[in-house]
Amino acid sequence: TIGKITECAQIHKVSMWDVITEPLQYNLSVNTGTANKLKIFSEAILYFKEQVHEKNAYEVADDIIKKSGIWTDINAEKTPENLSRQENIQELLSAIHEFCSIRLETEGEDAISLIAFLTEVSLLTDQDNQKEEDNNKVTLMTVHASKGLEFKNVFIVGMEEELFPSARTLMSERDLEEERRLFYVAITRTEENCFISYAKTRFRNGQSNFCTPSRFLKDIDKSYLDLPLESQWDNTSSSGSFNNRYGKGNDDFDTFESSKPLFFSSKRKLTRIESNNDASSIGKTSSVDGLEVGSRIQHERFGIGEVLSIEGDADSRKAWVDFGNNQKRQLLLKFAKYKIIY
Repeated sequence: TIGKITECAQIHKVSMWDVITEPLQYNLSVNTGTANKLKIFSEAILYFKEQVHEKNAYEVADDIIKKSGIWTDINAEKTPENLSRQENIQELLSAIHEFCSIRLETEGEDAISLIAFLTEVSLLTDQDNQKEEDNNKVTLMTVHASKGLEFKNVFIVGMEEELFPSARTLMSERDLEEERRLFYVAITRTEENCFISYAKTRFRNGQSNFCTPSRFLKDIDKSYLDLPLESQWDNTSSSGSFNNRYGKGNDDFDTFESSKPLFFSSKRKLTRIESNNDASSIGKTSSVDGLEVGSRIQHERFGIGEVLSIEGDADSRKAWVDFGNNQKRQLLLKFAKYKIIY
């Protein structure tokens, strides 16, 4: 069909899109069934084109995935390949959702379109392809791809149930053991320092979900760990159950301080990196009342910062905030999610 469309477009000196939208006008030699499919396709493209100007990037992407039939297709059979495709799509949607959240708070509603997202991705890709000799860089890879390699510093992220180990391995002891072996592979890629982290909440399936730390963290001998007393676990039992303030043997991770990543060094000692930031205490709505230059605020994403300047009026009011570590950001206060500390 594509070959016929291309040939027809060349004969009439028009674009392929013109032929697809008006196949009869250009005497495209296809049967009725194919003509109907071309009509459905062209109508869908025109519909999504309108949505680009009416909805933000996340809403448009979610709409495309659902109404195009992509999501239905990869959910038709529960094969490992389809489960992997589902995870890839969820990660893409999460990235778009995070883009919209950050842009909304810093630049407003005009900066969260699909076009803005694609422009951002295009710029990042161009930077990634630059052939510059720069030792200060991060190599991103899967655990499988890291086999046989070693690095001075290793970061293992996403150590959560249904992520590592993957949800598709939980019903098979053999698959679960393979995931456990991969975790061992990841740790042993380290020459000096290994950082292990997991999220307290993760955006998946269109909503934020609470996460449970990976069971593999309980496999680490407690002699290599330095945890707060209320977050210790007992490794003497085969289950490696937790000790917490509510009593010994509770197998939940609820009291584990998940916002603080574990640190593993070549000295064979795991410690915690203390954080100034507790996401659970951050207000979900913003308020500009009482905010002034010099105020200290706690932002849902960027942490604690000091207000350097405030400008604009009403809905366009913005504030420059210094969050430390050379991180200064301009927040559009109408949408910013923060809490005034003092």
